[in-house]
Amino acid sequence: MTAHPAGMTYADYLQLPTLLSAQQPHSDLHDEMLFIVIHQTKELWLKQMLHEVDLAIRLVASDDFAAAYKALARVSRIQSVMTLSWDVLATMTPVDYSAFRHVLGTSSGFQSAQFRELEYKLGIKDPRYLDYQEGGTEGRARLKAALDAPGLWETADAARVRLGAASWHEVYRHSERWFALYQLAEKMVDIDDALSGWRHKHLLTVERIIGMKPGTGGSTGARYLASTLEKRAFPELWALRTEL
Repeated sequence: MTAHPAGMTYADYLQLPTLLSAQQPHSDLHDEMLFIVIHQTKELWLKQMLHEVDLAIRLVASDDFAAAYKALARVSRIQSVMTLSWDVLATMTPVDYSAFRHVLGTSSGFQSAQFRELEYKLGIKDPRYLDYQEGGTEGRARLKAALDAPGLWETADAARVRLGAASWHEVYRHSERWFALYQLAEKMVDIDDALSGWRHKHLLTVERIIGMKPGTGGSTGARYLASTLEKRAFPELWALRTEL
């Protein structure tokens, strides 16, 4: 067990001088601080979600389903917090945002390596997003590793095969027999459901603040976000509901 250094303070433990000095607005406009804090907070929550999904993948691979449920439930709770945070950003009016938008340059949330890594680790593996990360960067390397490694969907489906369930349809039709897999599937659907809710709220917030203007990073803005609403990490788990 690591000993606690004598005299360690709250600020020391959390590295608050470093954390609280990371907000560096490029203008003197009041609302730019909110924009920075919201997006930095989202990146911290994404880091925690990746931490939990990595754990869940390892647990499912070792058939430790009960412990995996806890990690996946935590992801769902974090998603709820992230979705609600759009309401905070929405207090910024179009006039407020347009006053400092130019200082963002070509930066955009579209370039978030952690968000793409989360998609990859869940099972949404579109290799085109590698092109938006510069070659040789840590973000691109992590994305490539997540693209190549089994994600949550592949790991869960391998567990289904390993335990002898013929299909996910069978798991649902005979849920008492396959209860561990059934519960796992429902935890995964919870995450997919919350991810869709996050995308929808993101779209509404963007439409509210910039309308149909293009995104700063070269995307089509709200039009691009609208095109992502049908994305599913676990489409097979959604499709079987029609068949039951």
